[in-house]
Amino acid sequence: MYLKMILAVFVVGAAIPAFSQVTPTATGGGLPLSVGIGYSNYHTDWSGRLGGGTVWADWNFYQRPSFLHGFGLEVEARDLNYGRTGSDPKLRMDTAGGGAIYTWRHYRKFHPYAKFLVGFGSIDFSSSVPDYTHDSRTVYAPGGGLDYRVYRNVWVRGNYEYQFWPSFFNHHALNPNGFIIGASYDFRHIH
Repeated sequence: MYLKMILAVFVVGAAIPAFSQVTPTATGGGLPLSVGIGYSNYHTDWSGRLGGGTVWADWNFYQRPSFLHGFGLEVEARDLNYGRTGSDPKLRMDTAGGGAIYTWRHYRKFHPYAKFLVGFGSIDFSSSVPDYTHDSRTVYAPGGGLDYRVYRNVWVRGNYEYQFWPSFFNHHALNPNGFIIGASYDFRHIH
C-alpha cells in the first residue's frame, strides 16, 4: 500500500512541471505552487478519533487563461496514528490523493476554497478474523476551508474534509471526517 501512495505522489509530482511551459502574466512571478504541513484530527467512523500529520501541495492556474482563474490541483497525504480515543488500539488510517481545488481569490488576506480529491486509503485495525487486520480502498474526499495570509508568502489553513471509503463491510461505506490546521508557503512573488 505504501508503494501505491508513493507512486501516486510521484506521478502527480512529475506532472507538475508540464504546466510550467506557459509565459507568466504581469500579475506576479515565481512558481504557482504552495506547499503546506499540518495537524489533522478525524472522527474515524470506526472507533473514536485519531490525529496525525498532513502534507499538501497546490498547483494553481492563476497565470493561465481567465476561465481557469481560481482552479488548481492539490495533492495531499495524511497519517492518522495518534491520540486514539476509541477502543481499537491498532487503528491507523493513511490516505494519499489528488484532485481539483477551486480558490476564491477576491480578497487579499482570505482565500476560501473547495476541493474534491480521489486517492488511496489504508486502514489497520484489530479483528477477530485471522489474517484480516488491514484493508485498502479508493477514497473520495470533498472538502473546503480557508487560507489566511499571516506574513507575505506564509498562509495558515483551516480545512474540513469528509471521506468516502466505499464497499467496506457488507457494502457499508466508511466515512471518516475531520479538520486540518496547518501552514503553507506560496512560492509565487506576492506584490
